[in-house]
Amino acid sequence: MQILQAPRASALLYSILIADKEKRPWLLPANICPIVPITFLKARVPFQFVDISARTLHMDLDQAEALIKERTFGGLLYAHTYGEASIPNPFFETVKKISPELVIVDDRCLCIPDLEADPANQADIQLYSTGYAKIVELNFGGYAFARDDIDYQPAHVAFHPQYHEELEASYKRAIAQRVKIVYHDSDWLDTEAPVLPWDTYRQQIETNLAQSLKQRAALNQIYAKMLPKEIQLPGEFQTWRFNIRVKNKQHILDRIFSAGLFASSHYASLADIMGDQKAPCAENLAESVINLFNDHHFTSDQAEQVCKIILENLA
Repeated sequence: MQILQAPRASALLYSILIADKEKRPWLLPANICPIVPITFLKARVPFQFVDISARTLHMDLDQAEALIKERTFGGLLYAHTYGEASIPNPFFETVKKISPELVIVDDRCLCIPDLEADPANQADIQLYSTGYAKIVELNFGGYAFARDDIDYQPAHVAFHPQYHEELEASYKRAIAQRVKIVYHDSDWLDTEAPVLPWDTYRQQIETNLAQSLKQRAALNQIYAKMLPKEIQLPGEFQTWRFNIRVKNKQHILDRIFSAGLFASSHYASLADIMGDQKAPCAENLAESVINLFNDHHFTSDQAEQVCKIILENLA
């Protein structure tokens, strides 16, 4: 395995994508972070969305396998909804038999970051991020463990921070209004920021991870104790943020924000606003899920206040 590093995970992904001169399409889960398909647009690599499974909340593997049997894809990006870390190795093995050329990226950016490659993982690339709002939040850095036969050359493109801010504002606005995201290429992707030597970077991740997990465990304990069990997602989905599903999501979010507190609403289905498809299961999850903060941006007192607001406003 080779260790790859870049200023951010999207820069790593971009470098992987532009290596395929044939520009064959990739499969992406409908509930992926928008910066991922936007990176594909920048690399001029086409993509197709796959709905999630209502049972696993991850990419619907049967749907993905059926598509791979139908036509040739350059790759598949598998993401872990809310950082649930299980690996669908039998699926990875099956699609590799159907299409040996297919590149599988296991996007583990919301998972607890591993500092060694997982030898059991059948994906070609295991991708991690230590950017904003990740489990280890260094506000910079992406890394990956890649098979030795992956030909990786770091890309170099111009970067201006204001273009990244503009891009972020524009896609957030489109998602909020449920209108098509129209991409105009600009110098938004940072490929040039200095990258720390691996040993230094690894040490920073280790130090930060211990503090992060301690904070998350303390706040999760409050949420798990105060909120009804039936609205909580299973425990394996609760490390990145603490996730609940409610019938009156917007009403509860409005109440949280009007109290001067905050929660988040990830991840919207992109199938219709960045493609021409429908992803009913991803839409259904997005309509009901609220992500409660459990990181260093939030205190125990704020977590308790949020719980009280939720309890007062449950439909």
